[in-house]
Amino acid sequence: MFNDVYRGKRVLITGNTGFKGSWLALFLQKAGAEIHGYALPPEGMHNHFQLLNLQYNSTFADIKELDKLLQICREFRPEIIFHLAAQPIVFDSYREPVRTFADNVMGTVNILECARQTPSVRGVVAVTSDKCYDVKKSRPPFAEDAPLGGFDPYSASKVCAEIAVASYRDSFGMNENKFFASVRAGNVIAGGDWGHDRLLPDLMRNAANRVTTHLRSPHAVRPWQHVLDALSGYMTLGMMMLNNNPDAAQAWNFGPTEPPASVADLAGECARIWDKVKFDFAGAQEFHETQTLILDCTKAQQLLNWRPVWNRSRSIAHTVQWYRDFYSRNQINSQRDLDDYIADAESAGAIWMS
Repeated sequence: MFNDVYRGKRVLITGNTGFKGSWLALFLQKAGAEIHGYALPPEGMHNHFQLLNLQYNSTFADIKELDKLLQICREFRPEIIFHLAAQPIVFDSYREPVRTFADNVMGTVNILECARQTPSVRGVVAVTSDKCYDVKKSRPPFAEDAPLGGFDPYSASKVCAEIAVASYRDSFGMNENKFFASVRAGNVIAGGDWGHDRLLPDLMRNAANRVTTHLRSPHAVRPWQHVLDALSGYMTLGMMMLNNNPDAAQAWNFGPTEPPASVADLAGECARIWDKVKFDFAGAQEFHETQTLILDCTKAQQLLNWRPVWNRSRSIAHTVQWYRDFYSRNQINSQRDLDDYIADAESAGAIWMS
């Protein structure tokens, strides 16, 4: 995979105890990387990081602790950094706006500064959000050059993170031969996500408890995709950095190529797969939330030759089956899903499988 470029490479993952970060660690280990994680301790009784029980070193600390981050970078000497640590929930940003800006902006700045001061680092892939686009100034689908802007504190914090990445790229990247890139993915789904106020975890948790899920915004449209499709994009970009390709140092969209679907569409497909899934449209919209998000991923398709491997139906099927197996058998099928995904990528001729 990835031309074997990750084999033996030292990779730092921030936010590795979170949902997406734990899946990235699984993927990178499969690719042969030597991983070090940096994140807050895992939360919750069912945490994907703990359920996977992967064997690699992790530092449990706050992303805002610059001195601690610098110490880890000096000791581990990473060659590439995947920065995923963040406050990731839109609704939490209304309740804790100061923490959201501190984590998402200064946490990103700290990582960029550590990369600048660490000679071994060749690139940083900083994960922001598809919610960084200004929906008042342009219409979806949003390409990377669309105006940035954020209504809620979460979205605004990710815009600030985008500006920070661009500033380090322009100010220090070329002079120090380091690649700084930001990545904006669609709404990712997969097993092992236990977040609150997130559609799939709420549907699966409530199905297991025989509770009806109240959809607060059933007609909202999102670019749904399996987490492994987003991560394969991040790792393709990282492969370019490790191969010293300067084209990597840009902002990138990674999302589905099929037509978008609404919240109600996704819930309906989950219910067709698992009859315990029940939902209605009685949810209350507590805060403002963007109704339509669609990404234009033409640049990644043309310059990286990257495309999603799984369509939405296959992504939903794997996700629902993961939760059914977990709740009925206490079985963790993340490794199986990754193996299936890699096999399908090979069959589809994915560039990163060559």
